[in-house]
Amino acid sequence: MERIQNYISHLQDALTRLNLADVQSSINAVMDAYRAEKQIFVIGNGGSASTASHLACDLGKGTSIAGKPRFRVISLTDNVATMTAWANDVAYEDVFVEQLKNLVNPGDLVIGISASGNSENVLRAMRHAADIGCKTVGWCGFGGGELAELCDTSVVVDSERYGPVEDVHLVLNHVLHAWITEEFSFNDEVK
Repeated sequence: MERIQNYISHLQDALTRLNLADVQSSINAVMDAYRAEKQIFVIGNGGSASTASHLACDLGKGTSIAGKPRFRVISLTDNVATMTAWANDVAYEDVFVEQLKNLVNPGDLVIGISASGNSENVLRAMRHAADIGCKTVGWCGFGGGELAELCDTSVVVDSERYGPVEDVHLVLNHVLHAWITEEFSFNDEVK
């Protein structure tokens, strides 16, 4: 029981230490992209890839409300053939940046999710996005790593453990989804 309680306590502490202003800034970036009818791209590896897929699903389907425009969102983690082709033929570090080169336009939003904040494939994509004039949001842990420094907005989970960082990233996804759902249901016009 002690191990269970220790994990839960660590997770609760990480949630309590979240900078809510940073969380709100990441929500604002998503809403700004929505209002401007910009594309949103989400990237990450491993557990962060799972969160990227979940985030794209929740934004693309989970916020679809009759009479409201829909989010234009895609997770670049979901096309295994494309990812493995780039990884095999070029380098795994380029699996996201090469996809962005086909799809992204200035003003689009790229959300990078990396527990360590130092995943090279995420960093290369975020650098490219910034270089061409995209907005960038980073969700990271472990002090933020390089990702936190690269992004216009970063939410850093105060933990050095992958499980709790990834758990909080999933919570951030659900906070974003709940915020948007409430925004849409309480306003006749999306602000």
